[in-house]
Amino acid sequence: MTKAAVAASYGGPEVIEIVDRELPEPAEGEVVVEVKAIGVNPFDFKSYSGAFGTDESKLPIALGSEASGIVVAVGGIVEGPVGPIAVGDEVIVSGVNGTYTEKILAPARFVFPKPANLDWDVAAGVLAVAGTAYDALESVGVKSGDTVLVHGAAGGVGSVVAQLAKERGATVIGTARARNHEALRAFGAEPVEYGDGLLGRVRAVAPDGIDAAIDAVGTDEAVDVSLELLTDRSKLVTIAAHGRAQADGFLTVGGPASMERRRLASPTLLEQAGAGVFEVTVAKTFPLDDVARAHTELQTAHPRGKFVLIP
Repeated sequence: MTKAAVAASYGGPEVIEIVDRELPEPAEGEVVVEVKAIGVNPFDFKSYSGAFGTDESKLPIALGSEASGIVVAVGGIVEGPVGPIAVGDEVIVSGVNGTYTEKILAPARFVFPKPANLDWDVAAGVLAVAGTAYDALESVGVKSGDTVLVHGAAGGVGSVVAQLAKERGATVIGTARARNHEALRAFGAEPVEYGDGLLGRVRAVAPDGIDAAIDAVGTDEAVDVSLELLTDRSKLVTIAAHGRAQADGFLTVGGPASMERRRLASPTLLEQAGAGVFEVTVAKTFPLDDVARAHTELQTAHPRGKFVLIP
């Protein structure tokens, strides 16, 4: 048996329950991981909010898609994306459902070696944001010499977008609250405060215009300013404003092609994280039993960085 968090019905965080579940023995090509830390993402609470429908047949909904931990069982000879996986390996599990648990059964293709110098809590939250950031940058083809506008550059995804764009040789302008501007400067980005007058502030720091825009917040302001500044709508991508993207003809991330691109990039992204090319900040940790509180706080103003659950 293993303890796990599930959404028993649709609604707010109050619908989350902690349950005991049977954990099958791993079949060929599967591993069991004893979870040390669990990454929390906005999709986790959206999955039971009703945002994607309220199909009762999908209940209870297993929560979470990323975690870090130690392999405690393997099904036969197991090969992961970067080589064999053995009992005792320290790993990251990313891209599977149901990581809000003490132990998880996962296909080996979603199991990656944990960089030795990443703490468990950081490792648990690195791939979801880094994979999304990489996907967004690839979608609009950011390259050396480009000027890139990143909306929400102090957030989980936005901060990694800013760092990876700098690594590519781009100039980065990032929107954020004033209290986060020093953090953006530390990443090498030029911060601007969002809100009334954003268009003018961006033009002031980028008088020659921008080459691409990545929206990590999903607001009309972010979309409108980006469309005003860009001559080519294919150079705008959003991770959140899907309705606007459909209506106004610009790009979104997500879908099978995005997921596969992120999975294939994961080994390189983990190497970069381990080498300090980019960092993921952990804002707060919660016991697994307090997952409802974590989801409630994540939907309000909170410290910069990722939330992490500890089983």
